[in-house]
Amino acid sequence: MRVLVEGGRIVTAAQDYPADILVEDGRISAVGSFGGVEADEAIDASGLLVFPGGIDPHTHLDTPVAGTVISDDFDSGTRAAAIGGTTTIIDFAIQDKGDDPRSSLERWHGMAAGRAAVDYAFHQIITYLPDRMLPSLDGLIDEGVTSFKLFMAYPNTWMLDDGAIFKAMRRTAENGGFIMLHCENGYAIDALVRDALARGETDPVHHARTRPALAEDEATRRGIALAEMAGVPLYVVHMSSAGAAQAMAEARDRGVRAYAETCPHYLLLTDELLAGPGFEGANYVCSPPLRSEEHHGPLWNGLKVGGLQTVGTDHAPFFFEQRLAGRKDFSKIPNGLPGIEWRMILLYHYGVAEGRISLNRFVEITSTNAAKLFGLYPRKGEIAPGSDADLVIFDPAGSSALSADTQVTNCDYNPYEGRVLEGRIRTVMLRGRVIARDGRYTAPSPAGAFVRSAESAALSSSELVS
Repeated sequence: MRVLVEGGRIVTAAQDYPADILVEDGRISAVGSFGGVEADEAIDASGLLVFPGGIDPHTHLDTPVAGTVISDDFDSGTRAAAIGGTTTIIDFAIQDKGDDPRSSLERWHGMAAGRAAVDYAFHQIITYLPDRMLPSLDGLIDEGVTSFKLFMAYPNTWMLDDGAIFKAMRRTAENGGFIMLHCENGYAIDALVRDALARGETDPVHHARTRPALAEDEATRRGIALAEMAGVPLYVVHMSSAGAAQAMAEARDRGVRAYAETCPHYLLLTDELLAGPGFEGANYVCSPPLRSEEHHGPLWNGLKVGGLQTVGTDHAPFFFEQRLAGRKDFSKIPNGLPGIEWRMILLYHYGVAEGRISLNRFVEITSTNAAKLFGLYPRKGEIAPGSDADLVIFDPAGSSALSADTQVTNCDYNPYEGRVLEGRIRTVMLRGRVIARDGRYTAPSPAGAFVRSAESAALSSSELVS
């Protein structure tokens, strides 16, 4: 199968130039000028931008949470990703306490196989790590899962203490793995939650008030210190606070191999939404919580100058009915926001069109850096011979309206309802195959496949990923 993408303006993390792209058997075979070359399919990209397919490094599909299950599964969630220009997701397999983590990985493979509309890789969440489990981390790397997420929050469920976190870090220093941390001070938060409930403060807004920015700032600095002592790189997930962003910038300035991700909702939404009328604020409960607007600028600046490297979504949608489990106790509201469908267009509008970041930086933070950090580069995140032909053909003169009435994401609200954004995703290709056009998933069957992760560029390069 030969496909020719003609006349587009190619934008990668490092380049911006007009060219054609020749695709053969799912991979880019050449980039240049190919007028007159015969192809099975020709796609006219004249006047349009061509990006590498987006990589969302943080999604949760088909995942059990707080007695319920996230409302997007690997079918609906990855179709939403596809129409939004994301061609690869990295989801999280969750270890059950006491079990070998490889058994949970098998379950996640079973949920995704044959149902995913885009390619997928996995991180492994580790919730239990006695010494006898350490060889399992080595085994996961053999399975193509090289990144391990650990929690500094949620005592008695997912949280590991500092000793276990340090032990995991030292093990990855030996086996080539990569540690990811959820940075919040779990014990302090639990004390604040208990005090709030004892005072009868049960509404959703108290979710944010009991998870202050200082709890994230402190844990971020502590996580960085542990990684420095262990001599390993670190990736901090879903950063939401100005103080945490400052801690990351300071660490990188002194040469620490530290990396951070934020999410669209931390760049664009505020904690005022949790105080909405009735119980509507429950739709905006996530952890870390939404912050005040003063945190937005430092996060955007971190993305611009390199203090933060990626934008994931932490995609975890629920229906309002599911949130009602916390009607009388905010701590029982299932945590998470949707975002997989709108990440690319939100970052283009509020980042590129509003002058906060360049087009090249847009590609870095939505695709290339994630590919490098999680061992998928240059197969993913690049437009070059040999790379997978995962392409987004984008119309900067178009527009996109966000609404729950038209979304593919399987939940009953849109956090960005009514916003009309600059730009429109016209065509999305996965390994040379068109899978979406103008907001519709068009592939006749799910086209996604598992992609094995290799060693992170954080380990193999002497330079920090910018």
